[in-house]
Amino acid sequence: MNLAAYAVSRSRGRRFPEDVPAYRSEFQRDRDRIIHSSAFRRLEYKTQVFVNHEGDLFRTRLTHSIEVAQIARSIARALGLNEDLAEGIALAHDLGHTPFGHSGQDALNACMSNYGGFEHNLQSLRVVEFLEERYASFPGLNLTFETREGILKHCSVKKAAELGDVGERFLRNTEPSLEAQLVNLADEIAYNNHDVDDGLRAGLVEFDEIRAVTLFAEQCATAEAAHPGLPERRLIHETVRRMINVLVVDVIDYSRSLITAAGVQDVDEVRLAGKPLFQYSPPMAEKSLELKRFLREQLYAHFRVRRMSLKAAAVVRRLFEAFMSDARLLPPQYQQAIRDANGEETAHARVVADYVAGMTDRFAIQEYGRLFEPAELT
Repeated sequence: MNLAAYAVSRSRGRRFPEDVPAYRSEFQRDRDRIIHSSAFRRLEYKTQVFVNHEGDLFRTRLTHSIEVAQIARSIARALGLNEDLAEGIALAHDLGHTPFGHSGQDALNACMSNYGGFEHNLQSLRVVEFLEERYASFPGLNLTFETREGILKHCSVKKAAELGDVGERFLRNTEPSLEAQLVNLADEIAYNNHDVDDGLRAGLVEFDEIRAVTLFAEQCATAEAAHPGLPERRLIHETVRRMINVLVVDVIDYSRSLITAAGVQDVDEVRLAGKPLFQYSPPMAEKSLELKRFLREQLYAHFRVRRMSLKAAAVVRRLFEAFMSDARLLPPQYQQAIRDANGEETAHARVVADYVAGMTDRFAIQEYGRLFEPAELT
């Protein structure tokens, strides 16, 4: 692997020292551990905007993570960055997401408001550091510092002070690695564009309406010129494909210019650059923002999405309240974790949040039925 001088070439290490892997890099080992984790498999049944049972073709957290990893690897390769590290961060970045997408997270955060709150970014870190139980020698996945740091995209100063090495950059106001920075944009490119695709497929976004959005309109016009008479479904796919491409090319070209202008020669200089070196060009940033505004107003605020979000929030809230009021409703290992907390209410709440956040959409619905629907008693 021919890496640029400013790429991450070696790791600072792991929380629990291990022998160097044979035939793999440290970051390949991270990626492989993430793929084999239980939390990663559960992403198959956690959705973004649509609840899992609404259709088989909508994106899930798993397909989203794979799409982010693909985009991240493409960007990393073009700029001589560490592809394995970028892929590992991309595959792990959503491991802490609740069921039911952002509505589930918002509901769980409200439930945890008196206990330190809930944020999926921090929960993803908690999953890889503590909650996965696969190895005899350590809790969690024992990932490298660089992968763990990349998972933590944002964090308050108060929280950062509790996180040790990965919280340092928020206290010192420094930047993460370029690999972590590029995953942030790869994530945005992936979810904006697949939400367009899913929204159109679901009939929540009208084709004629989105053609007023500059980024979509430009690429749609190019696709129509290249392929006259293309059926609408194929035209949508071709347009979304082209949107992803122009965004990725823009990020590569503009970020390369920022990296060159900053004159960074190694990872330490990247950290001290004073600003992220991965960005859209100003014109593309405006187009991306326009698309995000459209999705916020036309898709995420659609009455069908809001109705499902209302139901999803009620499921999360009632499950949380039930497990807080009676820990004996929890599976044995969670009951034991609460006993180990010796009656400390915040620790009790965090255990409940871990359980609820780890649920898939359909498991949360099933748990709700088992607890609250009389028909499930038979």
